[in-house]
Order: sequence, then C-alpha cells, then structure tokens
Amino acid sequence: MRSRLCISLLIGCLFFAMGIPTGFAEEQDLAPDARSAVLIDEDTGTVLFEKNSRDKLPPASITKIMTMLLVMEDLDAGKIKLDEKVRVSEHAASMGGSQIFLEPGEQMTVRDLLKAVAVASANDASVALAEHLAGSEEAFVERMNERAKQLGMTDTRFQNATGLSAPEHVTSARDIAIMSRELLKHPEITNFTRIYQDYLRKDTKKPFWLVNTNRLVRFYPGVDGLKTGYTSEAKYCLAATAKRGDFRLIAVVMGEPDTKTRNRDVSRMLDFAFSRYTNYVVYRKGDPIGEVRVGGGDPHKLTIRSPQQLSILMKKGEKPGEFKRKILWESLKAPVRQGQKLGSVLIEKDGKTVAEMEIRSPREIPRAGLWTTIKRVTKGVLFYPEDAKAPEDEKAG
Repeated sequence: MRSRLCISLLIGCLFFAMGIPTGFAEEQDLAPDARSAVLIDEDTGTVLFEKNSRDKLPPASITKIMTMLLVMEDLDAGKIKLDEKVRVSEHAASMGGSQIFLEPGEQMTVRDLLKAVAVASANDASVALAEHLAGSEEAFVERMNERAKQLGMTDTRFQNATGLSAPEHVTSARDIAIMSRELLKHPEITNFTRIYQDYLRKDTKKPFWLVNTNRLVRFYPGVDGLKTGYTSEAKYCLAATAKRGDFRLIAVVMGEPDTKTRNRDVSRMLDFAFSRYTNYVVYRKGDPIGEVRVGGGDPHKLTIRSPQQLSILMKKGEKPGEFKRKILWESLKAPVRQGQKLGSVLIEKDGKTVAEMEIRSPREIPRAGLWTTIKRVTKGVLFYPEDAKAPEDEKAG
C-alpha cells in the first residue's frame, strides 16, 4: 500500500488543476427538491449537472468522507493497519446520533471501525478512528481542514469528524464531489461502502447488525457508495457513486426533504448521465506511458506508468478517433527531485484540451558518477536535455 500511495501522490492526475470543468453541464433541473446538487464524471471531474453547487451548507454525516479519506491515506502510507486494535476513549463512546454503542476501553480493529463508519455512519467509530490517527479529535479536525485546503475545497470548514451540528461546520456540493473523487482514488473503500448489511462483534454476546444507510447500494444497479447524511439542520444529504463498465459517476445532493426524494433525485441524475454519456479509457492504472530521458542522470531513462485510469468523457455517438493524445516531455537534467514534473499527457479534440494529466517523478534521480559517465561515453549513450523525446501525437482511439 505504501508504494501505491507514493506513486499516486507523486505522479498524480491533475485534471484542470483542482478545478472541475463544466463544459458538459446540463441546464435542466435534475434535482428539483434539493437545496444544492452536483453530478460529475469521476475520471475527469467534468460537471454534467449542477445546482447551487457552491452554496455553503451543513453536510451532516457526509463529513465522514473526509474522515474515511484520511484513514485510507494513512493505511496506504503504512502508518496504520486494518487489523490493528483501537482502544475506545470516553469521548468517542459518548457520541450521540448514529452509533454502534462502543464502550470506554473497548478494543475494535481499524477494519471494523471503518466498516461501521462506511455502512452505519457510526459517530462513535468515527471519533475512535480520529483519535487513533491524530491523538485527539481536535488534532484530527486540523488535518481534515488542511487536507481540504490542499484539495481546493474553498467552501469547506470542518469542526468535527462526524458531521454532528456545529457552528460554521459547512461545505458545498462541489467540495463534497472533490473529496469523494479523492476518496475513490482508494478503490478498496468500496469494499466497505458497497456492503448492504453485516455484523460487528458477530461471535460475541453483543453482536451488532449493520444496515447501510445508503439504500441505493441495494436498489440502484452499479451504486457502491459513498455516504449519506442527516441532521434537522442539514436535512437529507447523499454523496453517491455508481459504476458501469469503466464509467463511474459521483452525484451529490444536499438539503433534501426526505430519504425517498433524496434517492429519487440521485437516481434521476445517474439515469441522465448513463443514458447520454460514456467514456473511452486511454490508460488503465499501471499502463506504460513512455520513457523519459534524464541528461547526466543515474539512471538516464525512466519508464513512466499511469498511476490511475485516464479516460475521455464522450457524449454517446462520439468516436474515440475524434480525440488526439499528446505526450509532452520536459527537457530534464540530473539531479531530478522526487515529485518533479516530467511531462504531461494531453487529450485534445478540435484543438482544445479536454483532459490533462501531469506526470511527476516517483523517485530522485541523482547525477551519474564519473565512472558511469565514462562507460556511457564509450557506449555512446551520454544523454543531455536536448536528447529528450519530442512530443508524441496520436489518435486517442
């Protein structure tokens, strides 16, 4: 997991630099009863529908998407493990609202606590995880807000790890879509969010039956997450994701009057997108992109692979051959820093860029030593920046 996170962070896909492209946005109101809503293509971040998507509103338990994101990032970084035990504090056990009735001093694995958060929206499990990761809920909330800032979530301010009502605890549908998209970069999370029902403490005297608060995971084909929310202030909220083939959508609604209306509006949004759009995969995660040369480096060539899926969002009827793929490599000379930009992949149609992926170095590349340089000279393989590959241009399909 650690190497996967490293590569993901250092060769990260940045579609339009934290922004969400809106060229496809639908004008009809697909969520008439929601206070705020947004529908995006998960791969490119393109907005297919939005309504008051920048309004700052209380998110209730949708907050836990950020809680789950930080848990998944620490798992990938090797800071915690799914099977390690978490001791429950008095503070965590005191949480009201949705809960699994943890007791002070009880121990439960990260895996089971994460399941409780993802399926049952358990506030006590959320705080237990927050304290385990950061030492206190307050310190964890600082991490939540820092991560939100890094992701460009400019409408967001978190006050707790649960979403329980608090002054100035707000976010927007747009920001929820951003953090949902980031969470889905950890596909293992859907192993938890897709569960409809399960048990905790199954072989004990106190088994606890979990039923997913997101009923669409059972009743809408392809839905495998992500998070519901409800408080009397926030009303009924939902960030849902559905995947058919390689095409994944994220739909967010906030301020719905009841669960039936919430689920109906989200289903309508997903129906709309699946009926009108599709995608074409240019690179799957791990596919080779190409080689970049580093003048005077050791090594002097680096093979680059795609850190995640890169695809083209297309209206049905469009052809992949209408799009062009262009790879632009930087002119590089050692030393190269870890995370340094190596180049970009551009997807273009009619001369306009419709998707872009930055390529960054997964490792440091030092200068070659004297003996290595001498051997290269004798073999005729001494590379300089001007040797870097020229742009590659070809049809995406």
